[in-house]
Amino acid sequence: MKNSVHSVPLVSIIIPVKNGLPAFRSVIEMVSRQELDADFEVIVIDSGSKDGSKEVVPLDDPRFRLIEISPSEFGHGKTRNLGAAEAQGEFCAFLTHDATPVDERWLAELVRPLREDPEIAGVFGRHIAYSGASPFTRWELETHFEGLRLWPKVKIEDAREYARNLGLRQIYHFYSDNSSCLRKSVWQQIPYPDVDFAEDQLWAKQIVEAGYAKAFAWDAVVAHSHDYSIWERLQRSYDESRAFQRLFGYRLCETKKLALARALKTTMRDARLAIRHRWVLSHPLATLKMPFDNLARQIGHYLGSTKLDLAPGHVKLLSRDKQIQAK
Repeated sequence: MKNSVHSVPLVSIIIPVKNGLPAFRSVIEMVSRQELDADFEVIVIDSGSKDGSKEVVPLDDPRFRLIEISPSEFGHGKTRNLGAAEAQGEFCAFLTHDATPVDERWLAELVRPLREDPEIAGVFGRHIAYSGASPFTRWELETHFEGLRLWPKVKIEDAREYARNLGLRQIYHFYSDNSSCLRKSVWQQIPYPDVDFAEDQLWAKQIVEAGYAKAFAWDAVVAHSHDYSIWERLQRSYDESRAFQRLFGYRLCETKKLALARALKTTMRDARLAIRHRWVLSHPLATLKMPFDNLARQIGHYLGSTKLDLAPGHVKLLSRDKQIQAK
């Protein structure tokens, strides 16, 4: 709905962007079409776009605001904190510039758990693959979120089990700012940490350990996926593994032998999928790519998990996130 004059929005949607086209255009279009029984505002934070992303923001729509910062001022947690500080809403929803709501009910479904349950501090939504994504990417996303569907709300009830069970902690910590919403009153107590990567999952860890609950909104759906090149896969996996080792204390892949074993196991799984679903015929190049993709993922996890004393230049080379920010 369009905001009435001088109304206070219930929800503030915060979208950091840098060179987000063409996907960002669809994001803005779908955000502007959201149907909610209350007012909402949209805060776009641009950190140095050179592709015309700023011009896509419809500033003639009173719901939209644009904040510009320099590339050096950007930080995953820091920039989201800026948006939350500027927000007027009781709830702060977050999107990335390439996560497109699939329908007009995304925002209503995302904020629903927060409106219905005061225990809940944060909610994340479901991701589906873009229509042109590899079938392996689509399968991986579907499988991941189907598993999370078993955990619509989590809250630490047994501190001993939480401390003992690594798998349980990983479920409790999972959170994705590609599509999420938090209660601003909780954010005022526990803002996003200023870290290079995984600020969303570290925030989730902090809020559940502070006694709040976290929720998963299955029906709040965005299209968001990546078909990485082999090198990009290694970089992304390195970033993920390095952040988890430094911030959470667990290592995704401790040895070279384990990396090779996991790469072989996932390649055999993908071969079975390709035969069963006939992707080997419909998507032969994607099928041929998977052994290399799986190996790159495990190499990235191994390099990020080890305590190698890498020079800053080598870290920058291996880190996809640092290279994106440098553009």
